Amino acid sequence: MTCLPKDYASPMHLPFNWACLSEQFVLQGPGADPGGPGYGVLLCGSRMLVVKNQGCMVLPFGEWPGEPTLYLGRWQGQPCRLINLSDTKELPKNLEMLGLLEAEPQLPIDLLSLGGMGRMILHWQERSRFCGYCGRPTSWLASEWGRVCDSCHAPHTFPAIHPCAIVLVTRPGEVLLARKASWAANRYSLVAGFQEFGESLEETAIREVAEETGIKVGNVSYVGSQCWPFPSQVMVGFVADYVAGEVQVDKTELEDARWFPVDGLPGLPPKRSIARYILDKNLDLP
Repeated sequence: MTCLPKDYASPMHLPFNWACLSEQFVLQGPGADPGGPGYGVLLCGSRMLVVKNQGCMVLPFGEWPGEPTLYLGRWQGQPCRLINLSDTKELPKNLEMLGLLEAEPQLPIDLLSLGGMGRMILHWQERSRFCGYCGRPTSWLASEWGRVCDSCHAPHTFPAIHPCAIVLVTRPGEVLLARKASWAANRYSLVAGFQEFGESLEETAIREVAEETGIKVGNVSYVGSQCWPFPSQVMVGFVADYVAGEVQVDKTELEDARWFPVDGLPGLPPKRSIARYILDKNLDLP
């Protein structure tokens, strides 16, 4: 049993997207911390610690002495801080640890999305500690989500978010699905890959399908996107029509790829993903 909705009004309402947060959360710069107690986004790897209160999962509230915190903004009107806990550290009592990447998450969609945002911020913080120009340490800007070099003062004001195209390829009565060896047994999903220099995302979708499966596609149409903070992607979804070619699997990328009849599909990605959203909406899956 999952805490997530059974259906989504649009890709914008998928987990990890801003629409899941905006009514409760106000993002502010890390230098705007007003002090005092507040809510804590406590992360331990890809897991999040929450309080179970009358059957509902809520963020813990209080102060976090001895823990390095990063101010995020306001959650339900109160200060909200990010705390990165070590896997080897003794965890606070009376908290439940739930996974951000579970196929059927036990976290409600707002906390799941807030945890994902925290995971993305920690990833960026770890990889932007040093200036790309001079190699010296960087610091957070006070009023916005950016970093600046302490030595040469070069600004690093935008987080590194990597765009990926993910595409459903169809032909009459069939869809092209692929799987990686590391996935759950019998799980197949859509072909996906990172955007390269000089490409539009539509061109990325066409190239990735050709490289990984040998299939040529056309009539590429945008569906929607999803923030994917594992570690720092935005998945941009498309549907495309089969044009030509036979399946030739790139074994360096995939374990398998094949055409499946729409009435005989294998295991599919979890409903929290844009891959499943595209499949559900285009194939009228329950």
